Amino acid sequence: MATRKATAEDLRAAYGEDGRAEVIHGEILPKVAPMAVHGRLEMRVLAALSRRFDRSVGDRWPGGWWLGTEIHVIYEPHELYCHDGVGWRRDRCPAPPAGWPVELRPDWVLEILSPGHERRDRFDKWRTLHRAGVPHYWIIDHETRTLEVHRWHPDGYLSALVTAPGEAVRAEPFDAVELRVAVLFGDEDDDE
Repeated sequence: MATRKATAEDLRAAYGEDGRAEVIHGEILPKVAPMAVHGRLEMRVLAALSRRFDRSVGDRWPGGWWLGTEIHVIYEPHELYCHDGVGWRRDRCPAPPAGWPVELRPDWVLEILSPGHERRDRFDKWRTLHRAGVPHYWIIDHETRTLEVHRWHPDGYLSALVTAPGEAVRAEPFDAVELRVAVLFGDEDDDE
């Protein structure tokens, strides 16, 4: 007997709009409670990017983005994700995305791997984000201390960059500014 696939309304009824859960392949799956290292990493990455990009274009920093954390985005009727980090270019989206869930495809998505849930980020979400045409998908692994930057291509995501601790990189789509990987992982202060 086929089971009914969950939708955004099912998720809202079960968890509310602030719930830490997702719909993946029609199944409501709670997000793992973030460990302290996960939460700090999410905060540091978004802080480093936000001060430079989550602003109007011009001035000292490039700007041009709306960035956020833990925002629910729907891609397909049975695929609704609560991303660790997400962003929309202001030239494509003049006002911050609103509503629950957000229906506008993001231009950048960040997922930080959680033990036991790597498949969700590396396979399940990967395929859905590619079908939706999300231009850039970042995956951070706090155990290996790496940042993977993936760029959309019709045949699948291409690996644009894989970092190591201690490197300073220009990571798409935020390549207008050099980012120090050690700052993202909290090993160095962001002195800019």
